[in-house]
Formats: sequence, structure tokens, C-alpha cells
Amino acid sequence: MSKEFLIGNEIIVRACLAAGAEIMFGYPITPTTEIMSYWTKISEKDENDQIKFLQAEDEMAAGFAMIGAILGGKKAFTATSGPGTVLMQDPMSMAEAMRLPTVTFIMQRGGPSTGTVIYSQQELILTSHGGNGEGMRIVYAPATLQELYDLSIKAFDTAWRYRFPAFILGDGYIAKMQGEVEIWSPEERRIELTPAIPYLGEGKDTSLIRKFQPTKSFAVKNNYVNLRNCFNLEEEILRINMDIKKAFDEITSKISECEAYNCEKAEKIIIAYGIVAAAVKQALKETKQKKFGLFRPITLNPFPKEEAREITQQTKKIYILESSLGQFASMVKENLYGLTTPIEAHGKPGVGFTPEEIKGILL
Repeated sequence: MSKEFLIGNEIIVRACLAAGAEIMFGYPITPTTEIMSYWTKISEKDENDQIKFLQAEDEMAAGFAMIGAILGGKKAFTATSGPGTVLMQDPMSMAEAMRLPTVTFIMQRGGPSTGTVIYSQQELILTSHGGNGEGMRIVYAPATLQELYDLSIKAFDTAWRYRFPAFILGDGYIAKMQGEVEIWSPEERRIELTPAIPYLGEGKDTSLIRKFQPTKSFAVKNNYVNLRNCFNLEEEILRINMDIKKAFDEITSKISECEAYNCEKAEKIIIAYGIVAAAVKQALKETKQKKFGLFRPITLNPFPKEEAREITQQTKKIYILESSLGQFASMVKENLYGLTTPIEAHGKPGVGFTPEEIKGILL
């Protein structure tokens, strides 16, 4: 265990190594390109040739290559942003359909289209519910550099333990921010991570397929495995979707996380996530406000619905702050549906909030 002064993108690489990742597939795009750069340097210095990197021709190819490596028994990951997140929806939908454990780092940049390379929270809906499926994805939203490290390790274990695609949804600020982080290994904390085991080929574990794949989405014989993500009838795809939904619902209470800061006696609750929530927390600390509290979903999908409803149902007013124009507010309102507490939403697409600005909104 050590304390080091690192930027966000390097912290991600260190977490991937600690989680046992062996290979990254990617295509350069700001603000995530440094993840590729740091990973490549480590790969070049790896005397045992265990750490691999492949630059694909685009983000779609990177996503499918990652899935191929995972089927072969490797802990693989990818990273992207903005237009790259759009292109990666096809392989992410496939991972959902086949219950495959992928890990993807999304560092949000400004949109629409190429937008800016700097910052936003405009990829929330795309990350959580993109593709042509039902959004059965696990999405973590770190608010600090330490959380970026901790949740990145957790994302690998959660993905491989429960066999759903997992995402770390950050942004350009946290990717480029530099600060002190405690670097730890799972062994030091006696955390036993779920290992990667091949689905296909030599050494395959067909019990994984029988346990996690939706009914009738696979065939296993002595010498071959056939995994399906293409079906002939509406009844078949209905059953597949409902199987996946049931499995996701069963793990929701085990994996959803949140933070409630100063909420016990607060009359008004601010709801924010990621780096915006960090700014809100700083503003509350500086003003020493007792009547305001912060509720922060750490998992955006699944959303910590019960905790959010319990904290907000007795309050006089709810504020929602986000660096998009209603993506987060719509998610919060859906989960608080039925509550009559007034809600005031503040959205700044592609622009961050300073603690001073937040004080102006609240005071």
C-alpha cells in the first residue's frame, strides 16, 4: 500500500492492474487517450509478456475484440468518450445479451457530436441505457480520485461475479485531475476477486454458461459451445429479455450504492453525481450549512431508489444539479415518482459547477 500523486487516467491503469486485467483494446480519443498511453508503456516493459494492448480500427472493433478476449478467458477492458461511446453501443448490447463481464471506462466530454474534448455529464443515458437493449448494465460514478481507483477495482469484480457489463462513468475533469491516491492491492485487503475463466476453447468452463446465459441462448456439447445473440421468434427474445431482467433485479440490492452527506436533519436535499457532487459537498463544508444535505448515487444503474426516496420524502425541497440538460434529472424524477416534494433542476450541458456557484444557488 502506498500513497502516490497521479492523474485520473493513470489511476485507472493502476486499478486495472490491481484487478488482474491483462489486455486493453482501444482507439484514441480525448480525454481517455492517456489510459492507452500508460497501459502501453506498462505492456512494453512487461518482461513476462502478460500485459497486452491492441489498438483497433475504431471503438466498435475495440469493443468486439474485448468480448472475444473475455470469451477466451482474459480480463480485458476498454475506454472511450463522446462519439466513441456512441460507436461502442453495438458490442455493449451484445455483452448485455450474452451476460458477458466487460469493463468500460467512459470519461465524458462535451456534446453533441464531437463537441469539446474537455468535460460534460452528457453520456449518462448513453452509458446507462444505450444500445438496442433494456439497459441491464452496472454503472459506477466516482466523485474523487480515490473513488476512481477503488470503484475501478470493484467494477472488475462485480462484472465477473454477476456477469453483466460494468462501466466507470467519469468525465474529462476527473480523468485529467491530479492528486494523492492510496494505491492498494486486493491481497492487502484480503479481497478475493472473481477470476476470469474461458467460455470457449481449451480450458472452457461450461458450467459458467449453464449458470449465467439466458435460457435457450446457448448449446453445449462435448467439443463445442454455441452462444446465441440472434433469435427467430418474438417469444424467444421475450424470454431472453425477461431472464436477463430477472437476474439484474436479483443483484440490484447487492450492488447499488449511494452517499448521504449531512442529510439527517436537512430540510433541503441536493442530488448530484460524480464531480458535480464533489463540488456540492465542498460548498456545504465551506458554508457549514445545516439545512442542506447531499444525496449522491454512486451506482447510477442500478439507481439506489429506496435510499433516495427515504431521504427525500420528508424534505421541503429537492435540488438536482448536473452538467447536462435533464438527463440526470429525468433519472432522479423517475425514481422519485409519486413524491410531492418540489424539485428545482439546474443543468449546464458541458460545463462544470464551482463550489462558489453552488453557494449562490443555495443561499
